[in-house]
Amino acid sequence: MTTAGRRRARTYDPDRTWGALLAQAGLVRDAVRGLAPGDFGLPSGLPGWDVGLLVAHVVRQIDALGEALAAPEPLPGGRLMGLDAWTQATEPVAARLDAGTRETAAGMGEPVAAVEAAVERLPGLRAEALRPGRLLPEPFGGMRALDFTVTRLVELVVHTDDLARATGTEPVLDRQALAAAVRVLADGLAAKAPGNAVEVRVPPYAAVQCIEGPRHTRGTPPNVVETDPLTWLRLATGRTGWAAAVEDAAVSASGERADLSAYLPVMR
Repeated sequence: MTTAGRRRARTYDPDRTWGALLAQAGLVRDAVRGLAPGDFGLPSGLPGWDVGLLVAHVVRQIDALGEALAAPEPLPGGRLMGLDAWTQATEPVAARLDAGTRETAAGMGEPVAAVEAAVERLPGLRAEALRPGRLLPEPFGGMRALDFTVTRLVELVVHTDDLARATGTEPVLDRQALAAAVRVLADGLAAKAPGNAVEVRVPPYAAVQCIEGPRHTRGTPPNVVETDPLTWLRLATGRTGWAAAVEDAAVSASGERADLSAYLPVMR
């Protein structure tokens, strides 16, 4: 298989990725366990979804790895989707994802038990998910199993934060899982807006260059955007707007090109 794009793809350590997946899955399970019965009817912050639908979506995102591994492995030689392209692939299928989430919610029974069962299924998938060269017939296009596992990290981190905001609590995020989510979304921005005019820094996890324009070769770049990991997560997924983040001083932007509003969100 071939990977589209000229940027060198970031690599992820299989064992650290798997450890982070289990950790974040456990944390979101604990968050769901802590919900009161009335919390499931609260607005999730996502259009048309309450917290109950958000939990159903979490179950789907966890189970997606097992479902993909159970499908026939694609033959080599086809187009291979990388993580950069994946960040751009979810919006066109939003209606399908919404319908699938509602179907899951209708049939999953007690929400806490459904999340617990999904998390309990994960350990049995490790050997096949991390097998070198394992390919998955992922709905958006073929993916390496390890890359698809990284996408599960992104989904769980984003939705753990969604759940916390919906219920007025602080998100509890595994450090390695948060690092992976920040890096995937930063790389997605660099792929969406290629160039070297602006440096985007999300310490301590990522720094990428993006947007066409003059390229700096030494010293401090003329256009710099810097923010914290949680703010970046919310900006890159449309949970927070650019103008509001700048006004709240959650983002530092210096230079005439240091405005990312035209390129956000990276992923919907």
